[in-house]
Amino acid sequence: MSALPRPPVADPAAGLQVYLVGGAVRDPLLGRVPVEWDYVVVGADPDTLLRRGFTQVGRDFPVFLHPQTKAEYALARTERKTAPGYRGFVVQADPAVTLEEDLRRRDLTINALAQAPDGTLIDPFGGLVDLKARVLRHCSPAFSEDPVRILRVARFAARFAHLGFAVAPETLDLMRAMVAAGEVDALVPERVWQELAKALGEEHPSRFFEVLRDCGALARLLPELDRLWGVPQPAKWHPEIDTGVHVMLVVDMAARLSPDLEVRFAALCHDLGKGTTPAEILPRHHGHEERSVALLEGVCDRFRVPNHFRALARITARDHGLVHTVNELRHATILDLLERSDAFRRPARFHQMLTACEADFRGRTGSAERPYPQAATLRRLRDAAAAVDVQTIAAAAGAPPLIPAAIRKARIAAIRWARAELPEPGGA
Repeated sequence: MSALPRPPVADPAAGLQVYLVGGAVRDPLLGRVPVEWDYVVVGADPDTLLRRGFTQVGRDFPVFLHPQTKAEYALARTERKTAPGYRGFVVQADPAVTLEEDLRRRDLTINALAQAPDGTLIDPFGGLVDLKARVLRHCSPAFSEDPVRILRVARFAARFAHLGFAVAPETLDLMRAMVAAGEVDALVPERVWQELAKALGEEHPSRFFEVLRDCGALARLLPELDRLWGVPQPAKWHPEIDTGVHVMLVVDMAARLSPDLEVRFAALCHDLGKGTTPAEILPRHHGHEERSVALLEGVCDRFRVPNHFRALARITARDHGLVHTVNELRHATILDLLERSDAFRRPARFHQMLTACEADFRGRTGSAERPYPQAATLRRLRDAAAAVDVQTIAAAAGAPPLIPAAIRKARIAAIRWARAELPEPGGA
């Protein structure tokens, strides 16, 4: 006996004034597939949604999850600035708030678009024109009330860099005024890191940092990075000369080579020490690796960067010069590099470091397509040293104090033999 057809499940949002908003409206107009579907509900209160089975999430804003789709439905709301920083707001959400009032509080005109259930687009602030013109423009003067919007504009500039988007001059002026007023200084570390990590996930993360630099925010948030611009490097190795330009090339190359945010962060921070090189030795940068590590630790402490990001960035900053010159290193020095990088216990992280080093090598004017055989060489030497039978060597060593030296000797021999079988290094 065939099963009876189930009656259709009623949509809990049926009968409400619901509009699709934000990226779900914007992205299809740019030929992109939306990753989030957000809705705003006009003319309703929290009890209305709760009675329909919606689940409220968060403490600060009236946002609810649809019981079936789990999409976010937010009550139309307004915000009033009451204190510095991005938390200094009083939120008003009630049935009297209109759709246009809700859209006005959004950051950019291209994000202040809405779509009615019948497909009609609602565009009260010229977002469609700005989409066509490839402009990132603030919706209203209320933009200046939330310093997180500076980070978001920079992040959207990175996201849409390949489409040619630029920040509107008046928006950039407003961002500069916000920085001068100290709004950026009120940002909490966790939110800065959240936006920075999202920006690193974009195809051209360099635009995030360039926009922050243009408005003065980078000097307040990441002075260790900001001071790299204008610092020269030897033209023989760095035709781009400027260290800031180099680091932007490197972080974009890292984005090209790997989806790992850890690799991209390591690429971003690998040369921080060049900003503190004594002027009398420029354009050389002796000892910049150690200075880079010290500055990196400060950045990670300040923004509470996750430990796995910190660990990879640390070994990259410290050892990228050795990785580049692996063909010139002694066998014992190579083993020192492998042990110091914990390459035997954490091979995946070691491979991430090699990718960050490749980004550094290819992130130079004229080097984007150059091969980087150093990475393959070190992978092979690491595997050869790791293949040494430690237990057998330890058993043959006799007294326990002799074991470490015996293992080291065997690993150096393995590196020597593996190196002898490698082809002659090319012009890299």
